[in-house]
Amino acid sequence: MQLCDKVIIVTGGGHGIGRALCQRFAQERPRGMIVADLDAEAAESVAREVAGHAIPGDVRNETHIQHLVAEADARWGGVDLFCSNAGATIKGGVETPDADWQRMWELHVLSHVYAARAALPGMLSRGEGYFLQTSSAAGLLTEIGSAAYSVTKHATVSFAEWLSVNYRRAGIRVSCLCPSGVQTDMLNLSDPIHQFLQAHALSADDVAECVVRGIAAENFLILPHPEVGEFFAAKPQDYDRWLHQFSRMKEKWDRPHKPRRAA
Repeated sequence: MQLCDKVIIVTGGGHGIGRALCQRFAQERPRGMIVADLDAEAAESVAREVAGHAIPGDVRNETHIQHLVAEADARWGGVDLFCSNAGATIKGGVETPDADWQRMWELHVLSHVYAARAALPGMLSRGEGYFLQTSSAAGLLTEIGSAAYSVTKHATVSFAEWLSVNYRRAGIRVSCLCPSGVQTDMLNLSDPIHQFLQAHALSADDVAECVVRGIAAENFLILPHPEVGEFFAAKPQDYDRWLHQFSRMKEKWDRPHKPRRAA
């Protein structure tokens, strides 16, 4: 898909990758763009910058998603590209409270379901449409420090696969964005895992450029970090070995770090 003259919705558009996507999409001269974010001030700021329309709200609320699509219909006659990008991270394993598991589920899975419910009818009637769903390298590999994040990001990939399989012949295209470390506020440098990711982190602008190229090529997986694809390809070749390697990484990160001696 070429983005010129298209109507685009970006959730989580006020910060990080979402903001960079809006800025990069604007260079392609879309007909209209909705910038959605829980942070109303950030959404307004980005919308002014890209000549878009800001709509603050929570993507965990299906009514909010329906409103985004209805606004695109009213203003520009439909939505061509729905970017479900909003997300958050959380630390913890099996001890993570149920409420946090539910929040991750609603944010990383149900928000994508709501987007498909709202946007698919119009796309199908026109015979074309595009969904970009932001997952993570954790959705293809794992996030050692967060069970809830890893599991729900895997589900993001799974739902994107399902959409692609079921609607490809109806003209609907789907891409799943799976970056590793990105230089945004989600990188917590007090975390040894995030310190490792920071060493190879890309800028949000780099990720956005990769997304535009991936959408133009209609690639299902958009992998700004090539090494993620290499690790993912190795997974089915020897699953047990792959699990063993990741467990060794966890063991390394769990070791207490000794302070360096002064020279």
